Amino acid sequence: MNIINIEHIAKIYQVGSEEVHALADVSLRIDKGEYVAIMGPSGSGKSTLMNVLGCLDTPTRGIYNFKDVNVSQMNDNELATIRNKEIGFVFQTFNLLPRSDALHNVELPLIYAGISSYERKERAKLALEQVGLADRMHHKPNELSGGQRQRVAIARALVTNPAIILADEPTGNLDTKTGEDIMALFSDISDQGNTIILVTHEEYIAEHAARIIRLRDGLIEKDEMVTKRFIPKKNGASNI
Repeated sequence: MNIINIEHIAKIYQVGSEEVHALADVSLRIDKGEYVAIMGPSGSGKSTLMNVLGCLDTPTRGIYNFKDVNVSQMNDNELATIRNKEIGFVFQTFNLLPRSDALHNVELPLIYAGISSYERKERAKLALEQVGLADRMHHKPNELSGGQRQRVAIARALVTNPAIILADEPTGNLDTKTGEDIMALFSDISDQGNTIILVTHEEYIAEHAARIIRLRDGLIEKDEMVTKRFIPKKNGASNI
């Protein structure tokens, strides 16, 4: 089943009198349960594609069907609803509220969705347990390591049971060892049947996925299955 089906997507920005084609003509499908990495050099269009896939931006032309619904021409409020209900985001910079503990940070998407206080807390606790932070629920971000903060961000992405998890350079602010542990967690999440789209410029990070889409100059240069995936060591949260 296709979660994502985009056809001939283009994104054009006007810079002064000049048109910049961030995406030229991109078509792709992503199925439920796939683990896909999007790669490309600076200026390739991968960040723009991530924004379109995450309903943070709309294409200039082309069609984007998300779960068989055309989201290409949705207004900002409609896109915000899709983002809140269907997409879990994980960013390089964690984006946690500094004065709130891990539990409240994970609850946030459920607050926006109007979920009751009791259900919010129960679901947030389960999400934190899933990422190995059951004993860190009441710690604030400055009381957590970088890897633990990213685990909180991943729990926040999981708490709404989204259709896709969109991770933008999730190991970019982490040392190599901690990054490997985070990628092991993503592998666990993928093994549970979740759909993951990972944006990265690092080859060895991309090779954790089952499929790599390579962009250059706003076009898909190559779309290939990974024949020899990198399988991370699963050492648990205590090693982050």
